[in-house]
Amino acid sequence: MSILLVGLSHHSAPVALLESVAVAEADRDALTESLIGGRHVDEAMIVTTCNRVEVYAAVEAFHPALDDVVDLLSRHSGLSAEELSRHLYVRYSESAAEHLFSVASGLDSMVVGEQQIIGQIRTAYQSASDIGAAGTTLHRLAQQALHVGKRVHTETGIDSAGSSVVSVALDRAAELLAAGDSAGTTTASPSPSSRRLDGRRAVVLGAGAMGGLAVAHLGRAGISHIDVTNRTPDRADRLSEIARDSGTPASAFPMEDLADGIAAADILFTCTGAVGAVVTLGDVHTALARRGPGRPLVICDLGMPRDVDPSVSGLPGVTVLGIEELNADPATSAAAADAARTIVDTELAAYTQAERMAGVGPLIGQLRGRGGQVVAAEMRRLESRLPDLDDRVRDEVANTVRRVVDKLLHPPTVRFKELAAQPDGENLAAVVRTLFDLDSVGRLDETSVDEEAS
Repeated sequence: MSILLVGLSHHSAPVALLESVAVAEADRDALTESLIGGRHVDEAMIVTTCNRVEVYAAVEAFHPALDDVVDLLSRHSGLSAEELSRHLYVRYSESAAEHLFSVASGLDSMVVGEQQIIGQIRTAYQSASDIGAAGTTLHRLAQQALHVGKRVHTETGIDSAGSSVVSVALDRAAELLAAGDSAGTTTASPSPSSRRLDGRRAVVLGAGAMGGLAVAHLGRAGISHIDVTNRTPDRADRLSEIARDSGTPASAFPMEDLADGIAAADILFTCTGAVGAVVTLGDVHTALARRGPGRPLVICDLGMPRDVDPSVSGLPGVTVLGIEELNADPATSAAAADAARTIVDTELAAYTQAERMAGVGPLIGQLRGRGGQVVAAEMRRLESRLPDLDDRVRDEVANTVRRVVDKLLHPPTVRFKELAAQPDGENLAAVVRTLFDLDSVGRLDETSVDEEAS
């Protein structure tokens, strides 16, 4: 079984196309079940974030499985396979594992070093496991990826060099608000203190993982008050309670009062995962009419698809920071990235070797099964020729034959295990299967044994 990866991200596709392919949490299970319900995909896991959709599949054959995955994404997005293919990247086997390890390490993120992706991979794997779509192959891959991500974030400086997209968005918002407070200095570089949000008020729209991160970062930045809203009021209440427990004044309000919430805010952070605009032009127009003149509003829209109507960005005094704006953020230091890649390379080599060894087990079992069949067939032939053979003698002969077979198979088995871990191990496995005619295990009969002995 090999790993097939088919995906697209901010590296390969424009935001508008990413929005079309975006997979909501509510749709992930149905899409995964549809994929494994076909003939060519045995296991599947869909990793979906605000800037990537990646399908990991355990497959026996590359091309039929690839067609199935592309067809699934095409039907889901409404885009043709031809249009999608221009933006998709495809990885197979070791290359697919290497990509996931890099993703888990934060090396492939929009903001290099962000940690949220580890939780998103864990969620994708758990979701696949819950519906029976993740078997042994994806289990080993996902667990190793999570291990790699943890190592990178623990052992390198990539966390301090990079940060989450949420952190970068809020830093940008703080800069813009500070610049707006200083007439005639909008082009000046902000001081460290201007990156704080003391005295500001924020609205967080969405109470999922990104909303939780926003609340945490806002609190650390010294925000004066957070208003939380969500389509499910209980979740908004819970997130505001978490903020208060952390020492940040916060409250929840119903979605229908969104315009009032925006009117009182300096920052609107939104990431809902909804399909279609949640923040309309009318909402923001109404909010602006209730605000004091000259008071800037910064909207951090990290939804995928976008939560904010694109026309909102044209309103005076309003700045919308979306995925495309954040994509220009500087990457982490070269030293931290190099250290992370070294870990990825080391862990990939260990994973690849372990996978080759895991693939050897069944083949060795077949090889020993072949030997057992030969012993059993020879003993049946002996009994047919010497039906009056003493039981004690027959047992001793059987044990002797088994020992001979075991001793003959032991050296090649040990050597095979050693060589199978090498890069050309798959070719060696094919040679062993052919030499010992292992495809015939389970249908060996006395006639074939006679032919081999002759």
